[in-house]
Amino acid sequence: MTINKGLLSVVENEPNFSNQALENAVNEIKAIDKDDGHQFILSQFLLDTAIHDNTVLTTSQKNDVLETLYAEQPHLHVGRYLNDAIRHSASIIDGSIIPGDPNILTGDQGQGSFLEILQNVQTIQALIPELYGVSASEKSRAVNDHLGTLNNIFTTTEDSSEPVFTRLKRIMQLIDTNSRTTGALNLAISNVAAGNLNLRTFLAGLVADSTDFQQSLDNMVTLAANKYATLNTRISEIAGDPTTDLVAIREQITTQVALENTNVSGIRDYVDTVSNNVIYTSLAGDKDMRKLLATVSQNADWRSYFNDYEANQSNLNPVYKTDTDSDKSALIDKVLQDSGLPDVTDSLDLEAVANKAKRDTRIDTTNFNNFTAEQIIDKSCDQLGITTANRTIIALSGTLLNNMNQHDRDTIARQLDLNQTTDTIS
Repeated sequence: MTINKGLLSVVENEPNFSNQALENAVNEIKAIDKDDGHQFILSQFLLDTAIHDNTVLTTSQKNDVLETLYAEQPHLHVGRYLNDAIRHSASIIDGSIIPGDPNILTGDQGQGSFLEILQNVQTIQALIPELYGVSASEKSRAVNDHLGTLNNIFTTTEDSSEPVFTRLKRIMQLIDTNSRTTGALNLAISNVAAGNLNLRTFLAGLVADSTDFQQSLDNMVTLAANKYATLNTRISEIAGDPTTDLVAIREQITTQVALENTNVSGIRDYVDTVSNNVIYTSLAGDKDMRKLLATVSQNADWRSYFNDYEANQSNLNPVYKTDTDSDKSALIDKVLQDSGLPDVTDSLDLEAVANKAKRDTRIDTTNFNNFTAEQIIDKSCDQLGITTANRTIIALSGTLLNNMNQHDRDTIARQLDLNQTTDTIS
């Protein structure tokens, strides 16, 4: 239901969605670098941006530069992986994360849009429980598995644990504080910042008609990358060794970005798959269509689903709906009562016990109409494996009646189990 209050004020304006919240959080981490490059983090942001924005390097050259730098102590390249997170979130907002022609506005050939992504994520939240019987989060398809970077997943937590950006900011501040009083750490940071600056300066000097600069580029990249080993050593010497936490933080952030990228970039195909499967299951309700689908399907599981559909459908009974195992006994009692069972309770009434035996599907009742009640009870006991030797007819009648009444109860229990099994997604 649409909320009408405030509706006029919003429909006259665009929502203007952006990833500004993420950028603001990243800027807080950047701001720790008070000396405009004294802390190594700001120089990383500047270098990463310079590489991506360079108009002379080819895409292949850019990737080579980035990977060479990143290969050295990747957990220290905070600027790189945070910039990646910002670019990733921006691609969700503008829809470019879904490949396609940006000039095509509709259909699978066109580039995605943020609205399309939102609608598909919402569709997934409904379809996964219907098809799999579990929440979307259990399939790594919850809202935050698609849009967590935009949804403050790095700055908030649902429990008392410290948010990942809070941890990162704290460690950056710790490194900054120690660098002010520790000469070796200060020098290592300055060397990294200088290496990054030299590479940025080199990249800025490239022009479109530059020739044969590859060797010089490789040398500059190697010089910048080699500075990180010493920096890592000096950071590890800080009390408590924050490098372990830095590795974990980078892993958490890059894993989240990778998950979102996989989920969102392929969301059209995923939604098509689950939507089609819902349609196939609905078609199975038609007998003729079900027969056709079982014939043409080349998947054994789908064939079984179609072929067994009618039998499984017969096992469904709303009467047997129960939420917990503890409810089963009470439900069985109620179904027995509603069915008029037990229909015989007095084992001394031999005629009644004999007539109940005639209705028991386990017993071969051939010629029972020619037998006395005593004979029927005796023969029924033999068929059900009840010992008759040296026992009175009264004792046999009591044992047989208990057996048949328990069979009634067991039959209801089996029907209940069949209903639950059929109604449980597997």
